[in-house]
This record gives sequence, C-alpha cells and structure tokens, in this order.
Amino acid sequence: MRPLRGLNLPKFFNYYESPVKLVGTAEGAVAAWRLSRESGGWREASKLIDKVLFLGGDEINEISRDEFVQLTEQGRGRYLRGEGPVFALYETVRGLEDTIREERRYPTTREQALIRGIRRRTFVMFEEQLQRAGDPGADPGIATDAS
Repeated sequence: MRPLRGLNLPKFFNYYESPVKLVGTAEGAVAAWRLSRESGGWREASKLIDKVLFLGGDEINEISRDEFVQLTEQGRGRYLRGEGPVFALYETVRGLEDTIREERRYPTTREQALIRGIRRRTFVMFEEQLQRAGDPGADPGIATDAS
C-alpha cells in the first residue's frame, strides 16, 4: 500500500477481464484488491496499482462502480458453485443467459434489468458473507452506491 495524493477513490478497473478495485486505507494509502476466481473473495493486488493507474493498455480499463459490481458477479456466477440463496440466484441468472444464448438473441430490456438487479443483490449478499468471514477487501456498500 502506498500513498497517492489527489487520487479520488475508490476506483474500479477491468484488468484482463478481472475486477480490480483501488481503495483508500485508514493510513491514507492506496490498497488494490483483485477478485479471486477460486473463492470469490479479494486478493491483495498492490502490484497492480501502477499498471492500472499509469500504464493502462487494451486489456486494462477504468469502469464505473456499477460495471464493477456486474463484472464481479458475472465472474462469481461463472466460476463458483455452492448452495444457499446466493448460488440459487447465480443459477437463475445462468438459466436466463442460457435461454438467451440458445434462442440466439439479445436479452430484452426487462431481462437486462432483471440480471443487473440480481447481480447487485448477490454482490451485497456475497460481500456481507466475506465481511463476516474476515475478508479485508469485502465492501457490500459498493453496490448500494452503484448507478
């Protein structure tokens, strides 16, 4: 973690199809967190701070808070399996996406809104579970400010 003056945080990135967030710490430094495909939790990723802020490239894009929530939940829904309410909602989204794909069509406006709403909800639920388990990168409040 390192201090960066004048940086408006949090910032969200799509780093090679993986969500990364930069957040401020209590000490006034910057911390980076990258989604773990194995657990759905957050891995410390301070090595990426300079890459996402200053180097960029075709595979590194700053994204909005809502895009971050959607990308995170898209990944969790794709790579994780389990039981309980969060995983039932992931199955619901997968079912919708499978139907859309099988019918070879774009999702309707209603389907898009439903998927986005479910993902916003599962983000909060999953982050709350991570927080209870002591994941230092967990922050369910990110989705409440998504627009």
